[in-house]
Amino acid sequence: MAALESFSAFTDQLTHKLKFPLPGETAHRVMQASSRLRLTFKPNHRTRRSAVLILFYPHQNEIYFPLILRPAYDGVHSGQVAFPGGRYELSDENLIRTALREAQEEIGLRLTDVRILGALTELFIPASNFHVLPVVAAMPYRPDFYPDPREVEDIFEIKLEEISDVDIIGSSDIQVRGEQVHAPHYMVQGYKIWGATAMMISELLAVLNAPDPAPEN
Repeated sequence: MAALESFSAFTDQLTHKLKFPLPGETAHRVMQASSRLRLTFKPNHRTRRSAVLILFYPHQNEIYFPLILRPAYDGVHSGQVAFPGGRYELSDENLIRTALREAQEEIGLRLTDVRILGALTELFIPASNFHVLPVVAAMPYRPDFYPDPREVEDIFEIKLEEISDVDIIGSSDIQVRGEQVHAPHYMVQGYKIWGATAMMISELLAVLNAPDPAPEN
């Protein structure tokens, strides 16, 4: 019971913090890769909308969230670690629905007990020409995962304490479609989390570590 009470306090505090101005680009820059494409490619009429789900849940007195490993394929996000998510469909009521639907499809998430806490800053990804909204949510228990093998090679359960450790931050040169990119990364469970996912995590941690805003009336 104490663990659930603690998790409830965590989600309530995060919900409150997400209602205030977000650090956005300031936090993104901390984990932003150096890429010529980023400097020259801007949103245009072909830019598509998408969303990902950052889902917190309690397990063994720790707070976790899931990340997925994308399978190898002929695309810009091949073999990358990411949040579950994908493109907006016309049938989606909004981008929150996009994030929930994609998480349901990719990792088999049951949506019954998912509570939306808020969202981080929308992020433009030049390599795929997507605007991505990170939707933040929570469940009061550890979900069962049923990954779709076509879209998910593996699922990682990440401790919030683990991703908050500054000692896991590094940087390296990565080949992306023939371009060498120098990218900061989080090294977690033997994998490098970099690019847009790392930028989202950077903003999330900035929000979590920010001083508590004034209480609501």
